[in-house]
Amino acid sequence: MSELLCGRFRLSLSRPLVMGIVNVTPDSFSDGGRYDSVAKAVAQAERLVNDGADILDIGGESTRPGAARVPDDEEIHRVVPVLQALQSLNVPLSIDTCKTAVMRAALDAGVDLVNDIAALEDEGALVSVARSQAAVCLMHKQGEPQSMQAAPHYDDVVAEVEAYLIERRDAALVAGIDRQRLLLDPGFGFGKTFEHNVALFRAMSGQSDRLEAPLLIGVSRKTMLGTISGRSVPAERVSASVAAALLAVQAGAAVVRVHDVRETVDAIKVWQALK
Repeated sequence: MSELLCGRFRLSLSRPLVMGIVNVTPDSFSDGGRYDSVAKAVAQAERLVNDGADILDIGGESTRPGAARVPDDEEIHRVVPVLQALQSLNVPLSIDTCKTAVMRAALDAGVDLVNDIAALEDEGALVSVARSQAAVCLMHKQGEPQSMQAAPHYDDVVAEVEAYLIERRDAALVAGIDRQRLLLDPGFGFGKTFEHNVALFRAMSGQSDRLEAPLLIGVSRKTMLGTISGRSVPAERVSASVAAALLAVQAGAAVVRVHDVRETVDAIKVWQALK
C-alpha cells in the first residue's frame, strides 16, 4: 500500500512516517504530568511538529502496566480541547484510546486517526470508525494494562499475534473500513515478556506482507529497551529508542511512534541518504 487515507489527509508511505507522542495524562510511564494541561500539550505538539513529526498521537489515559482506568468523561475532558486546539496545525491528529465514547468525541473534534490498543473490540467501536473517514491502527495485546504483565503466555507468540491482527483486520474490512485506512501494531510490551518482544521484533521483516497491511511500531523508551541498555529511567533510553526505531523502519515499518521525534527523524534521514 503506497498511501494511507487518514481523515483530512492522504499520507504517502513512500518513506517511514514518524508519529510524535503527546500524553495528556498525569501517570504515563515516561512523561506523565508534563503535558497535563491544554497549553502544555499544545506547546509540546508544536515542538514535535517543528522537530519533524508527521502525525501527532494524543492520549488521555495511560496504558502502562498497572495503570488505572480513567472514566470516559474524564478522558474526553483531557483530550478533546487539545484536539480542537491542534486543528490549526494542519498535521494529522491521532487519538490514542480504546473507548468508543472517546473515539466518537475525538472524531467529532476532527481527529484523523484512531490508535486503539484493543483493536476496535469495544462495543460500537467498529461502526463508529467505519462511519468516519479516519484511519485506524489495530493493536494486539494480551490481557488488560492493570495485569497484562503478570504472567503473559504464548505457545507461538509470532503466529498468535499475527493471527489476531489478521482477524481484527478482516473485521474492520467487513465493517466497511477501507483497506487504505488500516495500520496494524504487534503491541510491544502489551502482555509480552522480554523474550516475546524480541521474537516479535525479529519477525518484523516481511510481516507487513504477511498481514497485507502497513505496520505501526511503538517501542519508544519501553522496558525492553531498558533491559537491553541497562537504563532503568525511561527518559535515559533515547539512544536505544532511536536505534530500535531505525531497525523497525529497516524491517519495513511504515510508521514509528516515538517520544524523541527530532532524534528519530534525523536518524531516518541519514539512513535514507546512505542506505
